[in-house]
Amino acid sequence: METEGGNTVLPDPPTQREKDIKEEDEKAYGNIFTELESVDLPLGTTLRSVYDDQPYAHKRFMEKLDARIRNHDREIEKMCNFHHQGFVDAITELLKVRADAEKLMGQVTDTNRRLQEAGKEVTARTEEVVCCRLQQRNMATTVERLQLCLPVLEMYSKLKEQLQTKRYYAALKTMEQLENVYIPRVGQYRFCQIMAENLPRLRDQIKEISMSDLKDFLESIRKHSDKVGEAAMKQAQQHRTFNSAVARQGSAGPYSRPLFTLNGRGREALNGQALDDMVEEEEEVLTAQDLVDFSPVYRCLHIYTILGDRETFENYYRKQRKKQARLVLQPQASMHETVEGYRRYFNQIVGFFVVEDHILHATQGLVTRAFTEELWNMALSKIIAVLRTHSSYCDDPDLVLELKNLIVIFADTLQGYGFPVNRLFDLLFEIRDQYNETLLKKWSLVFREIFELDNYSPIPVETEEEYKLVVSRFPFHDAEIEKDFPKKLPMSQSVPQIYTQVKEFIYASLKFSESLHRSSTEIDDMLRKSTNLLLTRTLSGCLQNLIKKPHIGLTELVQIIINTTHLEQACRYLEDFITNITTVSPEAVHTTRLYGLSTFKDARHAAEGEIYTKLNQKIDEFIQLADYEWCMAESDGRASGYLMDLINFLRSTFQVFTHLPSNNNDHASMSGKVAQTACMSACKHLSTSLLQMLMDSELKQISMGAVQQFNLDVIQCELFASSEPVPGFQGDTLQLAFIDLRQLLDLFMVWDWSTYLADYGQPTSKYLRVNPTTALALLEKMKDTSKKNNIFSQFRKNDRDKQKLIETVVKQLRSLVNGMSLHS
Repeated sequence: METEGGNTVLPDPPTQREKDIKEEDEKAYGNIFTELESVDLPLGTTLRSVYDDQPYAHKRFMEKLDARIRNHDREIEKMCNFHHQGFVDAITELLKVRADAEKLMGQVTDTNRRLQEAGKEVTARTEEVVCCRLQQRNMATTVERLQLCLPVLEMYSKLKEQLQTKRYYAALKTMEQLENVYIPRVGQYRFCQIMAENLPRLRDQIKEISMSDLKDFLESIRKHSDKVGEAAMKQAQQHRTFNSAVARQGSAGPYSRPLFTLNGRGREALNGQALDDMVEEEEEVLTAQDLVDFSPVYRCLHIYTILGDRETFENYYRKQRKKQARLVLQPQASMHETVEGYRRYFNQIVGFFVVEDHILHATQGLVTRAFTEELWNMALSKIIAVLRTHSSYCDDPDLVLELKNLIVIFADTLQGYGFPVNRLFDLLFEIRDQYNETLLKKWSLVFREIFELDNYSPIPVETEEEYKLVVSRFPFHDAEIEKDFPKKLPMSQSVPQIYTQVKEFIYASLKFSESLHRSSTEIDDMLRKSTNLLLTRTLSGCLQNLIKKPHIGLTELVQIIINTTHLEQACRYLEDFITNITTVSPEAVHTTRLYGLSTFKDARHAAEGEIYTKLNQKIDEFIQLADYEWCMAESDGRASGYLMDLINFLRSTFQVFTHLPSNNNDHASMSGKVAQTACMSACKHLSTSLLQMLMDSELKQISMGAVQQFNLDVIQCELFASSEPVPGFQGDTLQLAFIDLRQLLDLFMVWDWSTYLADYGQPTSKYLRVNPTTALALLEKMKDTSKKNNIFSQFRKNDRDKQKLIETVVKQLRSLVNGMSLHS
């Protein structure tokens, strides 16, 4: 309140708004003081709100703070006034208790002293007990820890022992137990830490050792592959032999499945001593497990599997086996020289794939079927290429046949292990063609040797036994020969030998067809085709070469014709022979026929042609012996010696043709035709050679005496032709061979130039076969005799007019020749 002029002035009563503002300030400062009095809240924010509120907020705050302090002081003063008497009473009572407390303290101190003195021995004993208990606890702890560590040490010792004894798979299992079970229990000890650090090194060491063992295993199987393959192929061969024996025993019943497996398990017992012996022999064959220790690869596979590195091991193994496969498939350069070279090659390959098949079935995924099939396809292509190349070097049919047998056993062996071998059997068909070629070469030498050793004369048979011996080798039957002995068979010794060798060839060709899993029809077709090649190429070629040999004379050629005739007749027996072997009817639709008929016909035609050629050559040899005195005045009155020798030779030669086969009309017609053709050819060649002798350009002068002598020789030729040296000519057909010579000589002997010139060109001319050129050439050789004392010397003495006649004839002949030239 304020005073003004001594009077008290009451302030105006506050308005409602001022009341509200004052209440809000009181409330706000009350909150601030409450926050300041709290020891848990931070004061920075509270104080900042005091200074940041209003311009004079600090002053008001201090006023409010002072008022609050004064208020608290008043409350404290009130509380102290209220409790003062009680405080005084309590102090008074505390002073009274003080004396009792001092007395009690003395008693407690005395009691403590006496208790300490009495408990010294107990304390000493207690300390001893505590020490003893501590030792016992330490010992128990030690035993407990040792019991925990002892299994670890035992397992580690066991691990060392397993490593020393190379039980690596068990060692890895022990390591796994150490790491997962034992070491974690006592992992706080240093020796366990050392063990744990050493285990990875031991694992690496086991991997290295197992890989080294695997490398040794791979080297071992590379060395033993041939033995494994030899055992497998031997077992497969015995399998085939065993099945063949079973098939031959009809009483044994049908067997639709293998009687035993290739690894020596699963055989069935059969009756029969032979089969028992075969089974006993088979049981002695070693298997791949007997020859190769597969434990290193199993061990290494398990080790790498446990170590979680199986894929690395599989890749390494497959890579190494691929390399070994390429080495195995590489043949030796001299493999084709002996069958042992091929055998070793096949043994190594079979051994390789037998091992792979065993690994495939004995392990889980180390090699897969796809991997083995890939290896086999690669190997099969290489094998086929190698065999195709090396077999082409082989020229021995026996070696080719043994190679075929090896390929069949090789294919059967691998087929038994599930590998496809169809391409090998296709290759055998190629080798079969080569085998046939080698057979053809071999039989070509056989045929040549037979032909060289043959005497080309009929086979003499003294007794019926000798006759039966011959017909047992060759199908020949003649009722007349079988009656009386001794006799001579028409063919020579080479015929039964050739027939026997053809049958031997069929047998040899049949050997290759065995075990090729082909039908009888296919085998029959093979035999017939190969036999056709033998007849049409080999035997035909040998016959053609034989016929062309210079030492083969006319007699030998005639015998060759006889031989080929009988061989031709025997072809049907060869067809029957093949039919009996293959049991395929020759009436079958696709049956191949033998071409022997054409072969022997061609040989006969060649022999006949060679007969004609040799006859002409022989005639030329006799003609070369002619020694005419072309300027002789008169003839000797008899034929020349060389010509008579020639005619005698021709007579004896044509008598040989009577030996040609004529036991039926066809052969009689054939023999007569050959003889007639040979005789006509010889006469024509003789006539041509004599005419050429007259027309020889080196012959300049011919006397009438020489012409007369020449005429005597031609007369002998005509007599020979008219004597029918070979039956079957009609009329004077053979004499017509000398008609050109006869008309020419008649013209000069009769000196009938007027008739010749008058009738020249007429079909009825007496000298129709005389050519003006020939006549002119011969007349000019006889014309000029004035200097050479030739035939015209008598005309000068007796009748010079004839000289003029000759000149006239020469001119007319020249005009005829010139006219012929213009005409042509």
